[in-house]
Amino acid sequence: MNSYLDHCCEECWHTAKTPCDQFIKCCSGGPLCHQNEKCKEKYTKLGNQLRYSEHEIPLIFIGMGTCGLAAGALKVEEAIRSELAKLNLTAKIEATGCIGYCAKEVIVDIKLPGGTRISYCEITPKSVPKFIQKTIVEKGIFTEKVLGAHEKNQLGVPLLKDDPFFKHQMKIVLEHCGIINPTSIDTYIAHGGFRAFDKILSLMDSLEVVKEISASGLRGRGGAGFPTGKKWELANKQKADHKYLICNADEGDPGAFMDRSVLESDPFRVVEGMMIGGYAIGATLGYIYCRAEYPLAIERLQNTIELCRKYGLLGDNILNSNFSFDLKIKKGAGAFVCGEETALIGSIEGKRGMPRPRPPFPTDAGLFGKPTVINNVETFSNVAAIIRKGSQWFSSIGTEKSKGTKVFALSGKIVNSGLVEVPMGTKLSEVVFKIAGGIPDNKKFKAVQIGGPSGGCLPEKVMDTQVDYDSLKDVGAMMGSGGFVVMDEDTCMVDVARYFLTFIQSESCGKCVPCREGTKRMLEIIERIPKSYKSTTNKIDQLQRFKGIIHLKRLSSVIKDTSLCGLGQSAPNPVLSGLQYFRGEYEEHLYDRKCSAGVCKDLLTYSIDNTLCEGCGVCLRKCGVEAIVGEKGHAHYILDEKCIRCGMCIDACRFDAIMVN
Repeated sequence: MNSYLDHCCEECWHTAKTPCDQFIKCCSGGPLCHQNEKCKEKYTKLGNQLRYSEHEIPLIFIGMGTCGLAAGALKVEEAIRSELAKLNLTAKIEATGCIGYCAKEVIVDIKLPGGTRISYCEITPKSVPKFIQKTIVEKGIFTEKVLGAHEKNQLGVPLLKDDPFFKHQMKIVLEHCGIINPTSIDTYIAHGGFRAFDKILSLMDSLEVVKEISASGLRGRGGAGFPTGKKWELANKQKADHKYLICNADEGDPGAFMDRSVLESDPFRVVEGMMIGGYAIGATLGYIYCRAEYPLAIERLQNTIELCRKYGLLGDNILNSNFSFDLKIKKGAGAFVCGEETALIGSIEGKRGMPRPRPPFPTDAGLFGKPTVINNVETFSNVAAIIRKGSQWFSSIGTEKSKGTKVFALSGKIVNSGLVEVPMGTKLSEVVFKIAGGIPDNKKFKAVQIGGPSGGCLPEKVMDTQVDYDSLKDVGAMMGSGGFVVMDEDTCMVDVARYFLTFIQSESCGKCVPCREGTKRMLEIIERIPKSYKSTTNKIDQLQRFKGIIHLKRLSSVIKDTSLCGLGQSAPNPVLSGLQYFRGEYEEHLYDRKCSAGVCKDLLTYSIDNTLCEGCGVCLRKCGVEAIVGEKGHAHYILDEKCIRCGMCIDACRFDAIMVN
């Protein structure tokens, strides 16, 4: 089969659109080929329009990922349309995904004909009239909300890439997120989409694709970091009438939103990666397993698959080749354990999502007993770039054993929350203090929880650790899927351990005893630590609390060594890292009966400063357990044995007389 690139110049191939919406008919050497000068001129111009380099009216880009919509993007769009109509202005409004700077939403870009694309942040419906007047009517810069320019300009606007949030990033997976319209296949093609797929169909056999991915050093971005090429090679060697490919988009980690943002912002990139993966292993059908809580991601995936079928990129004998491949979407019900590959397979098969022992591994006997490869969204998003630019290019990025980049979802006590992509080998401190902007309100950094519930909490003394699979494992954490939760001095590490254990214990499928019972016992020990003595009359229980911290490590080792799947095997990590780096905080709770962060209510003491109390009685009336007593006009006091530490008295007091120790 001849490649389209054998017949068409790069510009013509990029534009890839004909009156019948079948770009393959334009680029197959027929009468619409670039040899026809009129056709070449027409399609080159169209391609420039799709790449936003040529247009006759102003373009307005509005970030409409979930973060943008939550910040009010739809209301901003409505206000912009209303203002344009009011001023009798003509402009084209394009919806984009998330550029990653979630803390600055709603983000709106303006590009005037022949001008530079400028990004503006924190746009609200109220600011729209002044925004439109300044940028479109006066053709100037809305300086109050300017974020940066996408390319060099003569307007005095700094480049977007020089913003501290973007400066230390390197975008491969997120290359087009927030830049292009995620619902337009033509725009994706105009920006180089499907060139990698065309390359493998035209110039490479399946084994050559596998070797290229292996040579790149790409490792699975879903958690364990298994070499992607090795997994594909194992499946490629299997002989079967059907093979399956699965994209794991069941993102269940608290604080993680990487997969969701990529699927919302650049779904064609994920699908192209799956098409290449399907070709490499000889799969006939692929599934995208996406949690039902991601309605926008699912909607855009459905649109992507429909358009790919319409353009002849999915289905039988794709682009006149012998390769047939199609995709389906499977909605997950939100079970965290279904992020484990064998549980995910069971869910697709219509069974309860529960892990099963291995071997056999999915590459031998997976979905419906057939060879199956499972990779996550980020892994597939790297594939097309590797094929297009070469394995040597990709392997030149990162460290010796961890190649490429990693996407993280930054959240917690930081200035700049959002989605970032950094080269492997970047230091944790660079992510926290440069990209994320450090800790707000002059608070002190305490820890970063990396890798989700399966990861660990790392203190400031290990912040020079590099972001790579082995380095993070050495300090008691793991890469995981990319959750990155930053905590400040007001965070209690005992409470953090309780939170993650509560999550893990409730999400355990219950199939194996170590995970089902072991995590429950660990949770009980952690929950007893901050209980006040006065609330416990059983002396044996008090003694058990002191012994519990000693048993935590031994119990953790048993759970890690004997659990069936990765959920149980990694469940103790938050506790183990807490005991390793924050043992003093655990001992403070046990021996000093104190929580420095002021989080554990049973260890707090509420009192009233009689020099400030005016005896107004407001706190007395608000207290639901009658723990406050006193006469009107005289200082009140709190009965400690009755107080439940609800904080209602603090909210009610107008004189700041309530003290918490």
